[in-house]
Amino acid sequence: MASRVPEVIEALVLLAKTEPAYEAGPDGTGGVVVADGPQVTDSAAPEWLVVGFDGDPNGDFESAQTVGGWSDLAGGREEEFQITVAAIVNRGDTDVVVARRRAYEIGARVEEWLRADPGLGLESMEAAVAGTRLVQDQTDQGAQARLLLVVAGRGFTGR
Repeated sequence: MASRVPEVIEALVLLAKTEPAYEAGPDGTGGVVVADGPQVTDSAAPEWLVVGFDGDPNGDFESAQTVGGWSDLAGGREEEFQITVAAIVNRGDTDVVVARRRAYEIGARVEEWLRADPGLGLESMEAAVAGTRLVQDQTDQGAQARLLLVVAGRGFTGR
């Protein structure tokens, strides 16, 4: 089955990895870690953008969903998709306000990329941030905010 999901995820990861606003400071600290789906890591980085995963290690690890649409006579097919992207901020204190604001700053860049180029440089495709959900928690390691973005769109699969 042909799907546009893999190339959309890869395009979002590439944009995130080249995003100047996510880079570490001059002293090498800070910065947003960009991940393509769930990662096995011992990183204690406080800020993440995860494409294709909601950031919940106890969740169901769903990355994307699609619905097939109309086909043309030449064998192409329209596909509607939704991809989960998580902007995650972990703090060593209990300041959930700062965590929440920062998660929204990280997520805002994704929306800006899609406004600037709804096709992500891909042919016969368009996407946008269609919705968000905010999950906040106070853990034994401090406040955490996870902003879950739904990147929704449609595209035509190859013939």
